[in-house]
Amino acid sequence: MLKDLGIEVGDIDGVIGPQTRIALEKWQNRLRGVTPREGEVAHQPSMWPRQRDVPGFYGMVGQSQQMLTLPYPMKLAWDVSKLVTRISVHAKVHASAGRAFSAIKAHYGPEKIAALGLDLYGGSLNVRKMRGGSAYSMHSWGIAIDFDPEHNQLRWGRDRARMARPDTAPFLDIWESEGWISLGRERNYDWMHVQAARL
Repeated sequence: MLKDLGIEVGDIDGVIGPQTRIALEKWQNRLRGVTPREGEVAHQPSMWPRQRDVPGFYGMVGQSQQMLTLPYPMKLAWDVSKLVTRISVHAKVHASAGRAFSAIKAHYGPEKIAALGLDLYGGSLNVRKMRGGSAYSMHSWGIAIDFDPEHNQLRWGRDRARMARPDTAPFLDIWESEGWISLGRERNYDWMHVQAARL
């Protein structure tokens, strides 16, 4: 039924996982007449695959990684005394991520980056399954990056997440200009997360 309404539900497998719950929430929002706020609708080019097509596009999990030297130092979110100057990303997103980080530095500058928590690194490559699911996380390919997890917790919506504030909108706009998506803008949860794969 949801597929007939143009709502992506993934493969029909009888499992009620995260994708099914998101599709159900989208349908319920339609019934209630709720639409995403204008500033939260991602407008990105379609250069990256859909999540279901990620293995065919990016290959095996954990493979084809390149180290990306960051244009500004970041701090480990869980131990801010540790600086991060390079991160591991998939070779196919390396140039795109590099452009995004450079644009973020140019837009905000180091002081504003730190003030907004945009320098708090929550992770990139991490071969693991999605929380509550059986499919691999987008982090498993090094095509997702998390920022400031303490202030953008997984289940927090726009009412609590720091990344949902207007002063971070240009940060997300920069990622979206490279075709990456913000799960916060797309689904109103996991605001820490950007990924080079469409839903």
